[in-house]
Amino acid sequence: MRGARDRNGQGSGQSFLWGAMILTAGMAVVKVIGALFKIPLQRTIGEYGMGMFNVAYNFYGPIFSLATAGFPVAVSRMVSESGSLGRWNDVEGIKRAALPLFLGLGAGGTVLITLAAPFYCKWAVGSPYALYPMLALAPAVLFACGGAVYRGYFAGLRDMAPTAVSEIVEAGIKLALGLWCARWAADRGQAEYAAQGTVFGVCPGSPDEAVFLTLSFAAAGAILGVTAGSLGAMLYLWARFRRRGRVSQKLREQAPPAQPQKRLLRRLLAITAPVAAGSVAMNAAGLIDATFLQNRLGDIMREAPERLLGAYRGMIPLMYQENPESLPTFLYGCYTLALTLYLLVPAVTQAFGVSALPAVTQAWARGDQGQLRERMASVLRLTALFAFPAGLGLAALAGPITELLYGKGASTPLVAGALGILGPAAVLTAMSTPLSSMLQAVGRADLPVKLLGVAMAVKLGVNWVLCGIPEVNLLGAGVGTLLCYLFYTWAQLVCLRRVTGVRLRAGGLFLRPCACGLVCAGAAWALRQAVPGALGTGCAMLLAAWVYGVGMLLLGAVPKEDWLMLPQGQKIAKMLEKRGWI
Repeated sequence: MRGARDRNGQGSGQSFLWGAMILTAGMAVVKVIGALFKIPLQRTIGEYGMGMFNVAYNFYGPIFSLATAGFPVAVSRMVSESGSLGRWNDVEGIKRAALPLFLGLGAGGTVLITLAAPFYCKWAVGSPYALYPMLALAPAVLFACGGAVYRGYFAGLRDMAPTAVSEIVEAGIKLALGLWCARWAADRGQAEYAAQGTVFGVCPGSPDEAVFLTLSFAAAGAILGVTAGSLGAMLYLWARFRRRGRVSQKLREQAPPAQPQKRLLRRLLAITAPVAAGSVAMNAAGLIDATFLQNRLGDIMREAPERLLGAYRGMIPLMYQENPESLPTFLYGCYTLALTLYLLVPAVTQAFGVSALPAVTQAWARGDQGQLRERMASVLRLTALFAFPAGLGLAALAGPITELLYGKGASTPLVAGALGILGPAAVLTAMSTPLSSMLQAVGRADLPVKLLGVAMAVKLGVNWVLCGIPEVNLLGAGVGTLLCYLFYTWAQLVCLRRVTGVRLRAGGLFLRPCACGLVCAGAAWALRQAVPGALGTGCAMLLAAWVYGVGMLLLGAVPKEDWLMLPQGQKIAKMLEKRGWI
């Protein structure tokens, strides 16, 4: 798969697969750093503190997604289309038009979060202590919007390295500063209350309230690391563009004159609007969980507390039982620990979508139906190869993985139960992200928005009913997510086929990875039952990876053309052909 000449005139850009591998490698580093952040953070601020941390994050998520997903997609698509047609002066013009627009929208998002946070904390989730983390997170929107312009610019030119490096920079700052601030705030709050009876100048009404207030400031300290990380990523991308990101003068001299800035801005807004709406809707699932899950749990505590407490006998610390108003936040915090693991799977396939968009856009702009079919199949095949074993493996080893990462505490079964349902949902969520990118690439960015609106309605209805049943509660949110993305993924596949006219064989794309994923998950579960403890969990993961890899090679699930897109792909393909594996 060959791309257009790059901005320096030095040959082709990265192939979809190579670009996806760069982003995936960067994402792997980011997720390792994220684990080093989240696991110690959970031990510092506990389930209640994690609940407040994630209330802030999920409120901020829809706005933040505009900057990290929506805006870069719009810039990437326009840059990719202009580059494939040789309009290099337009490439520069798109960046110039996007920067003030997105910075203005980012400033508006920061103001919106700041003004809306007090009302959301009081009326929506009934958790006033979540206010401090939310305010600490508000400036991150502005910084992320600035970085979005450069991420989209580089992605449109099929250069994924700057995006990957910026994400690592962001995660590293979050880890170092966020953990330090959280630990400092927790220690300072406890010491101040012991000495003066106040927590950062606020006078709590009881020792338990002092604990909740201290955890709130500690969560806000962790959030400051997120905000600083967004600033660091933006500055890195700006420096990278200034140093060697511009289109060469030679290409610009050979290209047609740039379109007027007003015309580019109108096109940018026309593409941004539906893409941005889709990005907001994609994050609405987290906001629905943060809002309605806690509300429904609060309803249960008012109407049938004995049934909820009976379902979790021995799993809820005494402090939360004695302060019933804090129990919904505690349980939501347990759910978010499972949610963190579930989100690892679609986070990786988001990289596939970012890499796929310029590749599919180029084929669509040129009207090359054969190349379009090849690139669409590669995107879906690679996504399925990763998503099925990852999601099914999470479900099979939900308990052992939870225990390994978060420790064996009273709430471990709570987290593991939610993860057991979210594991299969992760497969569907992971598949939906590249499908959305491909619909955006072929000019139908409106379809993911419309379909996701229906999917979110499904989730909202299921959450409201199931989360209100005392014996189901948390698990209802997982079921809602599963059914939501089952519909969304199926509907996007149908729409993509109708829009492009490309018919893809489901057997090779989905059935083989699904079958091998079930076998590897079964093998992991069986070995973990035979060998308990952390050693058994590690061995089960290794066995699952080996079983899956062998199965996919024996079934020839990865065709020769996909191997050829890799560096040294010719040698790899010849070696596999000798063994009859492709």
